[in-house]
Amino acid sequence: MMKMNTEKGGPHMDYQTTFASLAKKKEGKRLRFSSYDRTGGNDDRIYIEPGEKRIIARMDRPGQVEHIWMTISNAGFVIEKNALRKTLIRMYWDDEKSPSVEVPLGDFFGMGHARSKNFVSAPLQMGPENGLGLNSWWPMPYKKALIEVENDCQTTLILYFYVDYRELPKAPDDDVFRFHASWRRVCPCLGKDLKAFKDRLEYNFGGSNLSGQDNYVILDAKGEGHYVGCHLDIDNYNEDPDWDWPGEGDDMIFIDGAKEPTLNGTGTEDYFGLAWCPSQEYNAPFNGLILGGDPNWKNLITYYRYHILDPINFEKAIRVTIEHGHANHRSDDYSSTAYWYQKEPHAPFPAIVSVEERMPLDHPKSKMSHRLVKEDPTEIK
Repeated sequence: MMKMNTEKGGPHMDYQTTFASLAKKKEGKRLRFSSYDRTGGNDDRIYIEPGEKRIIARMDRPGQVEHIWMTISNAGFVIEKNALRKTLIRMYWDDEKSPSVEVPLGDFFGMGHARSKNFVSAPLQMGPENGLGLNSWWPMPYKKALIEVENDCQTTLILYFYVDYRELPKAPDDDVFRFHASWRRVCPCLGKDLKAFKDRLEYNFGGSNLSGQDNYVILDAKGEGHYVGCHLDIDNYNEDPDWDWPGEGDDMIFIDGAKEPTLNGTGTEDYFGLAWCPSQEYNAPFNGLILGGDPNWKNLITYYRYHILDPINFEKAIRVTIEHGHANHRSDDYSSTAYWYQKEPHAPFPAIVSVEERMPLDHPKSKMSHRLVKEDPTEIK
């Protein structure tokens, strides 16, 4: 577990002092909500019917969520296709009406495309088997809390879970912000027709974009807080056989209403701490490439960057964007989950799109087909 540091400006995870602080006395009472069988048997799961919302944790006293673990299956212990996108998780703090977290389940735990895959980062991990051990270590302080799961699958959702939290003797201080997470998707991004350029070199590298107009928006938040990162999921479904790197998109972050980028980046992979059109999969605590795509960067790509040691603070507003290809020339499928802390109240999120609009594109010929969540009835927990 990473230590919560509550310096002025809100909480952040003090990753560097975690082990050094283990011997110090811990405040509060460690508690848990889980799906354990209340009869003492082995039916340690809950069953959520299609269209049903289920509250899995409700805390009426001050505290902090310290760890969440989940795994899922569906009726007959066969995982329904795209179940990780069809299932939603929401979190509400301090009796608020608008959720502070509203994200498809798989995306919340660090990877899009309705896929699961073994990977390790500091705040989020997917573990064996086949990445279906879903873990979050984001600290989530509150006065009161409510966590719910909604099943938009066509069959019964079977959910196993732990919500590990610490009940504290008093409410968080005013400068301790609340955790937020929001999911977005644009499919396809509004790009340019390759035929409008004299050659692919001009398409990939020509033109300019100084204002960030038409960039893909990862986060648009108002209030006081700090942005702590995202994962970006790109589906390069273009069938053009020529060199088809879908990057070259600069990150541009606008802070406190700035008309020009406060922070300017130099390319898609650069923001995620990688280099030279990467395809090699790589997991580090704060940045990585979970999916590197098929040959020629086709199909599914997932990057992550978590600003745990370097949070990006804002006093009034923040807008985190990235170009979809240089100067927004490309028209790929982009989706993302952003994570941040801020003082309440937060601005309402864009309405979550329908389950049909959340579905990833099908790639029956993809060489990544082995990374699909297996639909195998032998996978019985």
